[in-house]
Amino acid sequence: MARAHMGSDDMSLDNFDSFLDEDVSEEQQGPEEIVELPVLPARDTVIFPHMVAPLFVGRERSIRAVETAMARDQRVAVFTQRDQEVQGPSVDDLYPVGTEVLIGRMLRMPDGTTSVWVQGRRRVRMLGFAGDSPCVTARVETIPEVQDHSLSTEALMRAVLALFEKVVRLSRNLSDDAYVAAMNVSEPGWLADLIGSVLSLDVAQRQALLETDDVVARLQKVSIYLAKELDVLELESRIHSQVQQEVDRSQREYFLREQMRIIQNELGEGDPQAQEIAELREKVATSGMPDEARERANKELDRLATMPSGAPEVGIIRTYVDWLIGLPWSGATEDNLDIKRAAQILEDNHYGLPKAKERILEHMAVRKLAGSKMRSPILCFAGPPGTGKTSLGKSIAQALGRNFVRVSLGGIRDEAEIRGHRRTYVGALPGRIIQTMRRAGSVNPLFMLDEIDKIGMDFRGDPSAALLEVLDPEQNNAFSDHYLEVPYDLSQVMFITTANILDPVPPALRDRLEVIEFLGYVEEEKLEIARRFLVPRELEQHGLERLHITDDAVRQIIREYTCEAGVRNLERAIANICRKIARRVAEGRRAPVRVTPASLLSFLGPPEFSFGLAEEEDEVGVATGLAWTEAGGDTLTIEVSTMEGKGSLSLTGQLGDVMQESAQAALSYARAHARQLEIADIDFDKVDIHIHVPEGAIPKDGPSAGITIAVALISALTGRPVRRDVAMTGEITLRGRVLPIGGLREKLVAAYRAGIKTLVLPKKNERDLVEVPKRVLKGLQLVPVERMEEVLATALLPAPPRRAPAPRRRSATTRKGKDQPSVAVV
Repeated sequence: MARAHMGSDDMSLDNFDSFLDEDVSEEQQGPEEIVELPVLPARDTVIFPHMVAPLFVGRERSIRAVETAMARDQRVAVFTQRDQEVQGPSVDDLYPVGTEVLIGRMLRMPDGTTSVWVQGRRRVRMLGFAGDSPCVTARVETIPEVQDHSLSTEALMRAVLALFEKVVRLSRNLSDDAYVAAMNVSEPGWLADLIGSVLSLDVAQRQALLETDDVVARLQKVSIYLAKELDVLELESRIHSQVQQEVDRSQREYFLREQMRIIQNELGEGDPQAQEIAELREKVATSGMPDEARERANKELDRLATMPSGAPEVGIIRTYVDWLIGLPWSGATEDNLDIKRAAQILEDNHYGLPKAKERILEHMAVRKLAGSKMRSPILCFAGPPGTGKTSLGKSIAQALGRNFVRVSLGGIRDEAEIRGHRRTYVGALPGRIIQTMRRAGSVNPLFMLDEIDKIGMDFRGDPSAALLEVLDPEQNNAFSDHYLEVPYDLSQVMFITTANILDPVPPALRDRLEVIEFLGYVEEEKLEIARRFLVPRELEQHGLERLHITDDAVRQIIREYTCEAGVRNLERAIANICRKIARRVAEGRRAPVRVTPASLLSFLGPPEFSFGLAEEEDEVGVATGLAWTEAGGDTLTIEVSTMEGKGSLSLTGQLGDVMQESAQAALSYARAHARQLEIADIDFDKVDIHIHVPEGAIPKDGPSAGITIAVALISALTGRPVRRDVAMTGEITLRGRVLPIGGLREKLVAAYRAGIKTLVLPKKNERDLVEVPKRVLKGLQLVPVERMEEVLATALLPAPPRRAPAPRRRSATTRKGKDQPSVAVV
């Protein structure tokens, strides 16, 4: 191993004098010759001619090469390795061009290595190894140095010297001795070698410089290296100057501030920071905050007083104290407990919603009698989108005379959004609860937490768990925010939460809520809402005060252009009509002043939904069921087809596990009661049954389609058509019992909307009919049932007479033919 220390600090002016050695100079001017020299492989270094450098030799073969050279004429050939990790390099592992050096001194070191001081003499080219005993020797060919003293070369030398002078002046690693030595070199090749040996170049660049025979090309390479180095040094110097200027400016500002503070103290004007702290103390004293919070604020102000104004923590402490002062601690608005006035406000702003209105008026009545003894309720408005949950909260705040604030919780996944961040984090802030309370400006606002069912959870915590303390009357009188670190009283706040569905809400959080269901509107309610609120508001917003939209047009929009539980799409459709008419008015064209059902096609296009019966005629194997969705109720068609096969049951239409089990239970019921159903002669092992629920892109699940599947299945097996004006809902058991289901109100509204005349429902669901609007009950014939036999008697028609007797009983599909399978819809 041979390594060289080539730092510029090790190269003194005496060492640079070796570049002017006349003997070496004359010898390098000689012709080419082939000599045999010991080989010294070098790592991480390239030795140039005239270069003086120490080498540390550690490998045994390299030490023998040095000893052999010292025993002969002290000459050795130094070649740089291509790969530093190779221990025994071959010819291919060495660069082809190296340097013949003269060993001037050899010292053995205590660690077993040898230190030699070498001076480069001339370039040599490797021709091949000559032997390896007692050391590796090689035949090398000397490369003569061809001098060029033309004017262009002289100009290039001067340019290189000028660049080198700038580099030496800017570099911290090069001494002035390097430039002095370069000034005293008269040969272009020597100058290139000298500068290349002291620049911060990698091994590849140094070797490329060593292998360049032409002195002019070598000078040009050095010029390029110097230009790059000069650019880097100038940029480094510019950055250093900017940093130093910033530091000097900061120091100067610090001294000026200290002088200004002393001058102000001498003049009796006082410290501005002290005046600000005094003002903050006065605000803390008058803020009405409890003792614990006041002590914490005064403690932070004491810390602030001991800090210089330029300290980084000054802004953090000041922001914290500002938050404590800005929060409402004792200021409350006075509740307006005039119940008749509140009832009139709620009625003027909203149509329907009797349960929600009644609950608010009850709260006001108890508040009027009990005063501050009662706790504020935690209400949860649950219902489909567009049913007026958020807007009702604003009306309640108006009726009570409280400030209204709202926070949307949809998409929150970080617990810190509720409780805030601790002040140890950069840019920490309180959570949304405290931020909103500051915006409310009173301790008893109406606080609406919107979309509570849209809260998420990930590795940052569970925000719904953080809401437990907020919405628990036993705990929220001392709510703890991570940023404030002092308890805050939320017991006087009236919280109202909203949700579309309650299933995603954790049970612990749901237990703290008083749920008020917002059921979907029926057609008459939508018509009244449009007449009272939607149409006048849209006409005013679009500047069409003379336009009149008839009730028949609104009814047709409800039936054929919207399908929703709320009125959001209805409002959009009315706004769409107003925009088109407003454009005609603005363009000066003739615009209608009356919108009728006949003109809806030109404004809204063709109808998007059909209104009327779910099926056009009585069919075999087709039954109409009812479903509940987030947007309200809807009709559900179920189809059953039978065909010759191997007794398999196919279920399609994205059916969930519960609905698939209902289909299997219906099939088991049909097979178990085959004699009563007059299908005993059907061989189920040779009949394939396919149950399909259309609109397969929509997932469906639940047990309430059990009797519908059973009716469609029995219809397909018996050939008895299903009445098209009958819809049904209920869960079926293996013994044929009909069990109750949920979402009855929405399902009845959907049946009423679809034009269904008769509705089959479980008898135990009769207690839920009190929630159904009377208009819907009057338009439907309800058939409460307890057994499947009652459902079949109501839903199925007698089988049509056969034209000719068949030799044996076959499935419904077989009777029609293999290419015409019967279809049943549930």
